[in-house]
Amino acid sequence: MSKPVQWTRQHTLAAFHLYTLLPFGRLHQHAPEIRQLAQWEGRTPSSLAMKLGNFASLDPQIVASGRAGLSGATTQDRELWAALQQDWDAVAIEAAEAYTALALSYGVQADQELLQDEPEEFAEGRTRSAVVQVRVNQARFRTSVLASYNATCCISGLQQEKLLIASHIIPWSKDAKNRLNPQNGLCLSALHDRAYDQGLITVMPDYTVRVSAELKTAPIDAFLQSSLIDSDSKRIRLPDRFLPDPNFLAAHARHFRFIQ
Repeated sequence: MSKPVQWTRQHTLAAFHLYTLLPFGRLHQHAPEIRQLAQWEGRTPSSLAMKLGNFASLDPQIVASGRAGLSGATTQDRELWAALQQDWDAVAIEAAEAYTALALSYGVQADQELLQDEPEEFAEGRTRSAVVQVRVNQARFRTSVLASYNATCCISGLQQEKLLIASHIIPWSKDAKNRLNPQNGLCLSALHDRAYDQGLITVMPDYTVRVSAELKTAPIDAFLQSSLIDSDSKRIRLPDRFLPDPNFLAAHARHFRFIQ
């Protein structure tokens, strides 16, 4: 019997990267992404799937929903999860780099599908590589958020992926440690994303929607009523994992004066 492949930090990070990108229902040994990474790491797909289950056991949202994950989380797994709470972006970027390095060792461009339609022009003072990296990170954030919400707007229930946006709760420019944190994201339709960004709606720390007085007192047509006004005080659809951080939600609500 061959000796099991040890879980190095790099292998654990690569596994976590995959964990953030796949919907909860696909964290099993038959998923092609899991079979591929398992091959790169020289282990069995079931071993990798168990590691992802161990990560799930550390996610409070999954535990609270009764899906406790697996019980084999290691000290290394717990230390990684604790580090995420201190600086999500630093760990997420390190995890992506570990995954990419494994992919490249097998001649695979891990982020190739994220770089389609790459722009030809770049902001002044920004190098091409810097702009591309920002776009890759934004694409990773979108993938992670949509995976957590099963590509469903958490307010309207819309499931047309081309009309969905991974909306930051705390804007990208305001918190460099949580740009990639799916707990800083909501899956919203383009309309609800725009309304959220403009402070016409918010999501309170108890996960209920609030509609602004400005919107309620504006001329209201049937579409506005059904799409936005009727969502007031209703609870959002919660994600399978990476529950929105109540502190982030409160910061948005305070900024737009929904709470003092």
